Amino acid sequence: MTTVRREPLADQAAELLLDRIRAGEWALGAKLPGETTLAPQLGVGRSTIREAIRQLAGRGILTTRQGAGVFVTALDASEDWTQKIGRADIRAVIEARIAIEVEASALAAERRTPADLRRLNKALAAREAHRERIEEHVDTDTAFHRAIVAAAGNPILLEMFDSFTPRSREAMIAMLRRRGDHGSDADQASHHRIYDAIADGDPAAAAAAAREHLASLTTNLTG
Repeated sequence: MTTVRREPLADQAAELLLDRIRAGEWALGAKLPGETTLAPQLGVGRSTIREAIRQLAGRGILTTRQGAGVFVTALDASEDWTQKIGRADIRAVIEARIAIEVEASALAAERRTPADLRRLNKALAAREAHRERIEEHVDTDTAFHRAIVAAAGNPILLEMFDSFTPRSREAMIAMLRRRGDHGSDADQASHHRIYDAIADGDPAAAAAAAREHLASLTTNLTG
């Protein structure tokens, strides 16, 4: 059994416990042994084990249930979401957008209000008016897609979309510069089809139009 050898003891103990969780010693939802068992296994005191457990609880790995014990709530420490997205390539970002926006488009068709449709129509018109400069084109395009997700009425989907926006903007600008063309009539028409399906209250058509448009972004994608 590996034991703690260096300071800080609580940090070391937390990492050793996490290593054991990653290795599958305790499954998701499993109860950890008590402090009196873990402390001698790691060669530390019970107070150090308590601090290590507090650290892992703060990272979402463990949870303490009063009177019941300590349980595994995640099998690894999640990396900061923003950092992970920042390193993702554009294909991964587009695939994630498909997962979010196809469902959001269907929900928007079911739930859109007159105010939502006004915002969507305004965003679509702004997209039409800013097709020349790449940065403006990307920003107005993003505003239109965000209006769709907002119309879905699901705050979690909207938060997820917003988390992708900085990386998506950067990658889309770079991709369009490489391609040398953007803002075509066909591209604008694809956005009209999404809007029309939402306005018509047709979830299946809205989802299909959104999927077709977003999937087309991967054509000739190299970055």
